[in-house]
Amino acid sequence: MAQVYGVSSLHKCSHGESFLAIMSNRLRGNGLYIFDEPEASLSPMHQLTALGLIDGLVKKKSQFIIATHSPILLAYPNALIYQFDETGVKQISYEETAPFTDTKSFLNNYESIIEILVAGYQ
Repeated sequence: MAQVYGVSSLHKCSHGESFLAIMSNRLRGNGLYIFDEPEASLSPMHQLTALGLIDGLVKKKSQFIIATHSPILLAYPNALIYQFDETGVKQISYEETAPFTDTKSFLNNYESIIEILVAGYQ
């Protein structure tokens, strides 16, 4: 099975490692791939790896539809980003996405945000 997935057993891998093994060894290009929140199983570094694999597949004439909350995956260059909410569907920029604005806000103010959150549970 190593020749199929690149590992001896997907069952011996973490969920994220299995996902990356399948992306690396089973997706060949010239396809349409639909992912629902693939970041759920991926660390930030593995999300970056997935982004590189996605790019390689795009260069092989693949298209992706990805439902995600990952600011890393949303950062894919030239991605068309659609927001679905109670007002309908609209195309937005990367910087307008909640994952981007929420992550940026947290990283710029993490100490005060953590202080507020921890104080709320004492």
